[in-house]
Amino acid sequence: MSGYFDELTARLREAGVPASRIAVTVDDLRAYLADSGGDPEEEFGPAAAFAEQLAATAGQEAGEAASGERWTWTADIFTDQQRLNEFGEQGWEVQGIDRLGRFVCTRSEEHPQRWEYRREVVSPVGRDALTERLAPEGWEPCGTWFCYAYYKRPKAALVGPEAEIASPPPQPGRRIFFSPALYGFAAVYFVVALVLALTVLPLVQGAAGDDEPGTLVGMVVGAASSLVVFGGAVGVAFLVRRRRRRR
Repeated sequence: MSGYFDELTARLREAGVPASRIAVTVDDLRAYLADSGGDPEEEFGPAAAFAEQLAATAGQEAGEAASGERWTWTADIFTDQQRLNEFGEQGWEVQGIDRLGRFVCTRSEEHPQRWEYRREVVSPVGRDALTERLAPEGWEPCGTWFCYAYYKRPKAALVGPEAEIASPPPQPGRRIFFSPALYGFAAVYFVVALVLALTVLPLVQGAAGDDEPGTLVGMVVGAASSLVVFGGAVGVAFLVRRRRRRR
């Protein structure tokens, strides 16, 4: 991992990205991988190409800096909508979601306004219809992430001038907001996968004997069972949360 970030740092330095910006970016990426447990090249792609993209983004942000504050952050599905509305009350407007799943936000320095957000589970095919249905209520799309579509609405549309913030709080010092529910879900999944592996694999091996094909089949069956359980658990979580939002 250190080799990847060494190359990324060198490439960003060659592209003229300020050292302070490089340090913050690399720290954020390391923190993201520490929580996700992923491999940097699998998550972000080759260091050279990723550095080129980050350098372009840094240049774009530098051009926008004069018009207001900019802040990127991420959260899990168990708390993202709550965090969105919390930060929307502080004047942060989501401009989009980047390739890392982070919310890219801006806040006007002269006239910060309150925003509210909602999240919907929808397929790509039904996204346009959903956007049309929500438009009369003032909702506009502000980003998508897999099956999730995010929408924003200025509170000025509901409360008028009262939506302007006289003294907004400072930019949050954190950029990653993972809830205890995420870690609990990961722990449960790990235990279930382990139990399945210890249960299914010996059964298949016993039926197939000591030959290597039997071991391979057992590993495949165990992995497939784990994926099925994981997909089912995620599906149930989506349905439960969606049902709760409608109540």
